[in-house]
Amino acid sequence: MPTREDAWKIVCEFTQSESLRKHMLAVETCVRAYARKNGADENTWGLAALLHDFDYERWPNADHAADREHPAEGAKILRERGYSEEIIRAILSHADYCNVPRQSPLEHTLFACDELAGFLVACTLVRPSKSILDLEASSVKKRMKDKAFARGVSREDVIKGTSPSASPPSAKTPTPSASAAPCSGRLQGER
Repeated sequence: MPTREDAWKIVCEFTQSESLRKHMLAVETCVRAYARKNGADENTWGLAALLHDFDYERWPNADHAADREHPAEGAKILRERGYSEEIIRAILSHADYCNVPRQSPLEHTLFACDELAGFLVACTLVRPSKSILDLEASSVKKRMKDKAFARGVSREDVIKGTSPSASPPSAKTPTPSASAAPCSGRLQGER
């Protein structure tokens, strides 16, 4: 099984955008927190999250084609490099247009954390402290209602990914600060 270091090398090979790299790190942080909380394989879940958008910059897929560009190109590369089908399937399932239904807790968690992580980072950046460690759930909920705030984040996907019918891995959702605390340095750009 490839290591996290191997996955980070793929991210750096295919993604030049610092903000997209930070997004992948933020999603990894959230997904790893869920894996720990639920006794899942943190390494597998973390690799899927870290790699979920590595191909997006090169193959952005504006047409939302299921069989080409992001994430289909990435899936091909990951297969060639020895990643498990569990990781590849989770990555494919995070894009609704790939028509890979989310079934496993990892698949549901990756989808939920993808949009939510971006939103949490946006909420953090407008705080005086610029720290996710003091971000309150009430502040996040208030920002969710403001359609002008972080308008690139799909509220529909956040709601779909975090609703009880989405089969989240646990009814006990970690707070943003609890999820981010172990890896807050990564969210600041450290590796």
